[in-house]
Amino acid sequence: MYDKPVLLVVAHGSRDPRHAATVRALVARVRSLRPGLRVETGFLDFNTPSVSQVLESLAAHGVRDVVAQPLLLTRAFHAKADIPAVLREGPPGLRVRQAEVLGPSPLLTGALERRLYEAGLRHPDRAGTGVVLASAGSSDPEAIAVIERMAREWRRTGWRAVRPAFASAALPRTEDAVRELRALGCERVAVAPYVLAPGFLPDRIARGAAGADVLADVLGPAPEVARVLLERYAGAAASRPAPVGV
Repeated sequence: MYDKPVLLVVAHGSRDPRHAATVRALVARVRSLRPGLRVETGFLDFNTPSVSQVLESLAAHGVRDVVAQPLLLTRAFHAKADIPAVLREGPPGLRVRQAEVLGPSPLLTGALERRLYEAGLRHPDRAGTGVVLASAGSSDPEAIAVIERMAREWRRTGWRAVRPAFASAALPRTEDAVRELRALGCERVAVAPYVLAPGFLPDRIARGAAGADVLADVLGPAPEVARVLLERYAGAAASRPAPVGV
C-alpha cells in the first residue's frame, strides 16, 4: 500500500515519436525530484499505455488513491471534458482526483526565458527584443485569454514587446506576430514556444518563426515544468475529494 496518492501524468499523445519521448523524459525528471513518489504515465490517444489501462493496473495492484495531472498548459477542452470523462470510467473503489493544469505559473515563464537564452538570446538584449509567445491555440476563449494575459504580464518584466500567437484555432499566427514586432521597430525578434513537447503544432510554430532572429526550444523536460507539476500534485493531494473535472 502507498502512503500518498500515486501521481498519474496524463498526456495527450501523438503520432510523432518525439512527443512520447519528451513526456517520458519529463516524468523521469519528476521521479528524480521525488524519488519516494510513484509516478505513472498514461496517454489519451496514439500512445500506450492509455489512461484507462494505467488506472486498471493500479487498481489491480491495490492502489486506492490517484492524482491525475493533465499535462496541459491551459484549461481548455481536454482538461474540461476529455480527461474528466476518462477518469470517471476508472475502476470502482479507486479514488481519482484531477489536478489543475500546469499554467499559468511564474515557473513556466522562467522556463520560457531560460529556453530563449539557451537559444542564443543574451540578457543585455532584453530591452530591445520583441517576443512572440507562441502557443498551440484553442477554440476555448478562456484558454486564449490566459495566453493574452501572460503576454501582457511578461511584457512588464523588461522586454521591448510581447505578442501572443497561436498555431491553430485562433489568430494571430506566429509569422504575423513576428511581422508585427518587426514593424514596431524591435531590434530583434524571438519566438518562445509555449508548448510542452514537439509535434505537428510546434512544427507549425517553428515554420512561422522563419523570419525571427531567435527560436527557442519547447519547454520539454525543463526542471521548472517538473517543479510546477509537483506543486499541482501537492495541491490536489491535500484537497478534499471532489468530483473529477470540478
